[in-house]
This record gives sequence, C-alpha cells and structure tokens, in this order.
Amino acid sequence: MSNGLADQIAREELEALRQRGLLRWLEPLRSRPGAEIELRPGEQLINLSSNDYLGLAGDARVAQALADGAHAWGAGAGASRLVSGDFEPQHELERALAELAGTEAAVLFNSGYAANNALIPVFSGPEDLVLSDALNHASLIDGCRFSRARVEIYPHCDVSQVERLLERTAARRKLVITDAVFSMDGDLAPLRELRRICTRHGALLLVDEAHATGVFGPRGAGLCAQLDVKPDLRMATLSKALGVAGAYVAGSRAVCDLLINRARPLIFSTALPPALACAALESLRISSGPEGDQLRTRLRANVERFAAAIPGGARADSPIIPLLLGDPDTAVRVAKELRDRGVLAKAIRPPTVPAGTSRIRFAITAAHTETHIDAALSALRATTAAP
Repeated sequence: MSNGLADQIAREELEALRQRGLLRWLEPLRSRPGAEIELRPGEQLINLSSNDYLGLAGDARVAQALADGAHAWGAGAGASRLVSGDFEPQHELERALAELAGTEAAVLFNSGYAANNALIPVFSGPEDLVLSDALNHASLIDGCRFSRARVEIYPHCDVSQVERLLERTAARRKLVITDAVFSMDGDLAPLRELRRICTRHGALLLVDEAHATGVFGPRGAGLCAQLDVKPDLRMATLSKALGVAGAYVAGSRAVCDLLINRARPLIFSTALPPALACAALESLRISSGPEGDQLRTRLRANVERFAAAIPGGARADSPIIPLLLGDPDTAVRVAKELRDRGVLAKAIRPPTVPAGTSRIRFAITAAHTETHIDAALSALRATTAAP
C-alpha cells in the first residue's frame, strides 16, 4: 500500500519521541475558555495554561460580536485579500490597531506565525544580516530561515554582543529581532538599549509583542508603548490578551503597502474572516478602555500574588511564570500531580525550550480569583517539585 511506508515511519518516530519523554497529544476542552475549564467529563480544573491574559476569549460580548459578524458578513472570507477576500471590517480593525500602536497603518495576518514568516523575508535577504535573540519564538526563528539572510543568534538579551556584531558587519541591511515578552521565560527584552544600538548602527529593530499587547502600556498598547520605544517593525497577535485569532504588523503606510505586495503568507492565504475582525474590534474596545485598565490592574495583582508565594520565589515581570524542572519526565510527572489536585499547568519540553530546561509554564490571567491563585499554590506545594 502507498501509505504503508509512511505509517511505519510515523510509528518509529512516535516511539522515539515516547522514549525521550517528548510525545505529545491533543486533549479537547469540553467548556469555553476561562479560569476554570473541563477536560474529562466532570473534571473541573483551574486553568493556568492559557495565554488569555485578560479573560476575553470566553467573553460573551466578544462571542456576540463574532456571531453578529458572521450573520452580516458570512463565516469565511472566501479568498485572499488581493482577490476577493477583502472586507470593510478588516480595514476597520486595521485602522483601530494602527491607532492603538501609534502608527500610520496596520495589516492583518492569519496568525503570529504567518506574520513573522512574512515580515522577516520582506525586509531581509541573502545580502543582509539578521541578529536574533537565542530565546526568540519559533515563528521568528523560521522567519529568519525563510529570509535566506545570514543569521547570527546572540545570547539572550545580550545587548553588548548585538553591538559587537553590528560593528563588524558590512551587510547591506541589518535587522535585530526580539520578542518583547519571551513566551517561555516571561522576562522582558531590553528594548530601550536595543533601540539605541540599532539607531547608532543603522539597523532595523523588529519587536514581536505577541505576549505584551493588551498586557503592558497605556490602553494595553504593549511594552514598546510602555517604554516609549518606537521599533521599525512591530508584530502583535489578536489571539492572546485580545482573546480572538489572527495577528497584525503595525508600521508606516509604506511598510504595510510593501507587505501587501510582497508578504507570501498574506498573498497566498485565504484572508482572516471578517467575522473574526468584528470580534477583535469588540475585544479591542474592551481592552483599550477603562475596563481594560481594570483588567490589567487585576492581572498585575494576580501575578504578584502568585510570584511572591511560589516555592523558591519567582519574577513578576509578566503573566508567564516558569518553574524549571530540568528533564522532560519530571515536568510531565509534576504536571500530572498538579492536574490530580485540580490544576491544569502543562509541561513544556524540548524543542519548545532548550534541552535541560523542561518546565511547568504557569500563565496567570485577570480572570483568576484570589481563591484560584491560592488553590494553585497549595497544589504546587503538595507536588514533588516543592522544595
């Protein structure tokens, strides 16, 4: 049979993953997103594994905006935006996102992965140098690969090494790439220092604000806004604090027009459905207004409460708080012990994180109550991870 060899290869590869403690599987939720979720029938868990930082993914108003958008505009876009998949709600959302970011324009993508795989190759190529933080997200890493530029990986947040590499190069263009909030460690990039170095050496600065938008800055505009840093290229997602789906790049009108003309993931993909744009507009209305400020205040309080009481202590830089455990088997075992005690906090293993740094990645949200936080801490203290 034509599929016999593929099946054999798949079985061998899966067994190799299992033996290394790296096998993964899907497990669908039986409830809408939220601070408490149901997986198996009757299994109620405190959810500490979601990037839904403001608790908007399950918000009834956002869901209603999605439903209303589907009734008005249909379920899908039907084509790429350059063909016939371009709708007014997408443009309205782009205008609102640009206004939030303080830029001339914004352009939508179907995911943060698609946006980064589009953005980096458009602004760098074989004649260029790209400097990428060692702990950048996989989408940034793959975007660097697709660019065919010379890529140098600099040690995590090491601005001195960035400057040394920029001083030595004779590349046509120079592009420095960093996450704003690093997705697995939760620490913050030294954006002000990177901006100064890039300006000094004529380099572009690209900042991925996937885990910062909605969480940091005035009106949730992101870490760049909070630090008053103006990157040359800025990507952010709609799927984390904004609770919907999709991503966008914010920049000058010329930058966005160039992406519309050159970005392959935009040109060759069916567009983000206009109904999702309607939902994102409602989420943006909430997150950028007074209610959003209240949610961010609650989120900060929850983060500080959890970080202060976690065994061994932890930074409270962002809603992402890792508990490093080392090997994959230990991380899986601790995740199971937490789940047995009513807490969903997934084990994160290679290749998502470097070898030897398997962990539990706790993600705190504004939807958690003090009771949730305290119950999770109690469960953690009872596990074999507790000192």
